[in-house]
Amino acid sequence: METTTILLTCPDSKGIVANVTDFVYKNDGNILHADQHIDDESKTLFMRIEFDTANFKIEKERIRNKFNEIAVLFDMNYSVKFSSEIRNVAIFAGKEEHCLFDILLKQKTGELKCNIPLIISNHPDTENIAKFFGCKYFVIEKTPENKISQETNEKELLEKFKIDTVVLAKYMQILSPDFIKDYQNRIINVHHSFLPAFKGAKPYLQAYKAGVKLIGATAHYVTEELDNGSIIEQEVARVSHRDTLSDFIEKGKTVEKMVLARALKAHLENKIIVYGNKTVVFD
Repeated sequence: METTTILLTCPDSKGIVANVTDFVYKNDGNILHADQHIDDESKTLFMRIEFDTANFKIEKERIRNKFNEIAVLFDMNYSVKFSSEIRNVAIFAGKEEHCLFDILLKQKTGELKCNIPLIISNHPDTENIAKFFGCKYFVIEKTPENKISQETNEKELLEKFKIDTVVLAKYMQILSPDFIKDYQNRIINVHHSFLPAFKGAKPYLQAYKAGVKLIGATAHYVTEELDNGSIIEQEVARVSHRDTLSDFIEKGKTVEKMVLARALKAHLENKIIVYGNKTVVFD
């Protein structure tokens, strides 16, 4: 079944939902999912509608233009996505394996509907995982002296493989503002703490020394401000005084791969709207 998903945001007013659903109904579409949220403070409407287009009267190539007739009436920002358009995802991997392996496994089993044609890393440590899953693996070592030229090489690879989304799977390099701008709201990172707590290096050691009873992880879009992008997904695990630092790290890894996979899945299924430094993530 091919479906179309429309994500929209606009000032709240009467008739928006009626016009959107009527657009689908009048053109013989079948609504599969419809959800909305109103931010009371800003009086802004957020909406996601997904519909079956098997018998849709409007050709796929013309849906955006026809929907735009409604969008201009309500000053909408919107996007139209088709389920047949499978995204190409690149993974930037660090030395740790857990997040990389989990994403590749979920993609292989169909839980994550995307293509993963390449993996880029600053180290060769995880190349064996890439080979196991049949992905091309490129080692691009970065130093302060060669960072700009190496990032150019990365961009060329992303363009060559027509990459739409970049996932940072424990990738410990900081991306340049120019790189981030080119992939705005299309770079997903996992941070090994429940942001905004314990930013920076060794968050599990910080949490361990603080004697916390919960540790967590956060998946977010990458922005120029380190670890401050719009949060997509968070999860926690309970810890106690009996847990060692190694226990903290092991439990943290489980939570990290969980939130990163959830965030990527929501992104691929067009369930996220970014506004300001927040997100609306539809179920």
